[in-house]
Amino acid sequence: MKAVILAAGLGTRMGSTIPKPLLKVAGREILYRNLKILSELGVEEFVVVVGRKGKMIEDFLRRHEFKYKIIWNEHPERGNGYSFYLAKDFVDGKFVLIMGDHVYEREFIEKAIRGEGLIGDANPKYVDIGEATKVLCENGRVKRIGKDLDEFDYVDTGFFVLTPDVFEFAEELVREKEEVSLSEIMQRAKVPVTEVSGHFWMDVDTPEELKKANRLIVRMSVKGSGDGFVSRYLNRKISLLISEKLVNHITPNQATILSFLVGVLSALLNFVSVPLAGVMYQISSILDGIDGEIARASMRTSKFGGWLDSILDRYVDFMFLLCLAIVSGLDMLGWAIACVAMFGSFMVSYSTERYKGAFFSDFYEDFEFKFPGKRDERIFLTMLFCLAGLIFELFVLLAVLTNMRVALTVYAVAKFKRCE
Repeated sequence: MKAVILAAGLGTRMGSTIPKPLLKVAGREILYRNLKILSELGVEEFVVVVGRKGKMIEDFLRRHEFKYKIIWNEHPERGNGYSFYLAKDFVDGKFVLIMGDHVYEREFIEKAIRGEGLIGDANPKYVDIGEATKVLCENGRVKRIGKDLDEFDYVDTGFFVLTPDVFEFAEELVREKEEVSLSEIMQRAKVPVTEVSGHFWMDVDTPEELKKANRLIVRMSVKGSGDGFVSRYLNRKISLLISEKLVNHITPNQATILSFLVGVLSALLNFVSVPLAGVMYQISSILDGIDGEIARASMRTSKFGGWLDSILDRYVDFMFLLCLAIVSGLDMLGWAIACVAMFGSFMVSYSTERYKGAFFSDFYEDFEFKFPGKRDERIFLTMLFCLAGLIFELFVLLAVLTNMRVALTVYAVAKFKRCE
């Protein structure tokens, strides 16, 4: 299957020297997002219609090694329908058509690519319906389409699954008119309509819409499972705000290193001020969420990144608790309890990581585990006890909490996974 990308628009409302398809949204160019997902879903070649800034788009496609064909539209003022018409000799069989300035989540594209004709959204959540192109249907096909319809069934998502016969209607209109819109072609062709509702998609025409898309994609990047109570209700609210600002400027691995360095600083601050160290430790815990958020939002998730983050987290936790124990003047009993707390803190993470290695599945997806003691919860408790100056009591609590959590983890796995 091929896909036609219309990227010849003038983009006057954006006010940027960069073509709209190459603008970054949540760390990735709009064009890259769509082409990457489509290529993973079976699209083998992209027919990209470009205008005056087409050389930048062609360089981008070459750099990312997509299989493509560039079509130059020397008259972009003739409308996106004319751009579509220029692709008529470069597709055969069923093909996908999308706009170069639209961004879609993967779940939307997965459903849309199995549809037919115009993909419509009956309940769009992320676009201004007043500015959107509406679609009125009759017998499952386009009857009328336009922005000014008072009565309509769907909003046009800018995503189509078409066959080459639609170009007959495009050619008719190109002969009749100087400026041709894609909407006019779809209305004349009376293409079928497939509903895909409830998923994220946006057209990005203005700087405000670019910021909105950036914010929404980052906020949809929160992982579905594994967060502790503190991450869910405190850390994520702050880390998402930070990720929104940084996602277009740093990589996930750089975010991991940033969190690690702040964690090391928090450990060393124990020799200056234990309360301050506790606060800095909590800040490092908040920052620990941004690498995953940026990775998922910018389509840069990797096994290496998750592995590196896990290793550096263990170093930070051990360093902090060790430095805290050193400056606290613990006696022999206190050191014994501190060692048990350190070991338990390590084992909480190790037990779930080893589960993944043994059963090739995520522990937190397989088990609804509500007993406290996850890293975010331990760090928050550590900060509170450091602020209160209750260091010995902190080590006692961590020793009991972490090792009890590990014991319950072993029990749960033994009960439900023993026979595997």
